[in-house]
Amino acid sequence: MTVDTGDFTAWLRDFEGAALLRDTWGDPDWGRGARLEPALVRSLQRFQVGEDGDGGSLTAKADQAGDRVYAETIRLFVAEEREHARLLGRLLEAGGAETIPGHWTDAAFVRLRRMLGLRTELMVLMLAEVVALAYYRAVRDGVRDPLAAEVAGRILADELRHVPFHRDRLRRSFEGCSRPSRTAVAALWWLLLAGAVTVVALDHGHALRGVGASRTAFAREVVTAFGGVVADVTRP
Repeated sequence: MTVDTGDFTAWLRDFEGAALLRDTWGDPDWGRGARLEPALVRSLQRFQVGEDGDGGSLTAKADQAGDRVYAETIRLFVAEEREHARLLGRLLEAGGAETIPGHWTDAAFVRLRRMLGLRTELMVLMLAEVVALAYYRAVRDGVRDPLAAEVAGRILADELRHVPFHRDRLRRSFEGCSRPSRTAVAALWWLLLAGAVTVVALDHGHALRGVGASRTAFAREVVTAFGGVVADVTRP
């Protein structure tokens, strides 16, 4: 089914510009090594798994939406996510640690994302994006290792663009929906967010404390960011 995704040319140019900027910057100086606390290593390993998907389901659904520009932009988004996985993998290597093949939280998240169509996949993906904002900001601002701070800062800069990109597409997808439908979707979305932030806060709590962020402060930041997204997406 063809869906009107609107004009995403500006977003396409934005992602192309970000790719050019990354090429200009080059990689961090991996040779300086990294000193990572064990709790942070375990946490980064799990986030690395989450960033390392092939994006096949998302790109296929974007193709089916019938907007070539949007589909091309989604491919650049997927490439950025895979770049995040590469950066995290190199950071772990610099810290003397390995990546892991998988984690149950990522497997559950992927299954949930792929259940229905493009809108559902983007709504579930948005949960990960707002969680990532709070997580990478906490690592960037609180970790003592300069290399880890640089990697987290680079990823955070991308995530700050990903949230409004997906928000714009989701907002268009709700045009024409009734107020009761929007209210019901928002309630379910909040329920999913509550589950996601609880799992992440518990699973990564030791790492968050190690960079000076409490579970409560982390959850509060996620909820605040998500509240703005829900309001923008579901407003009439």
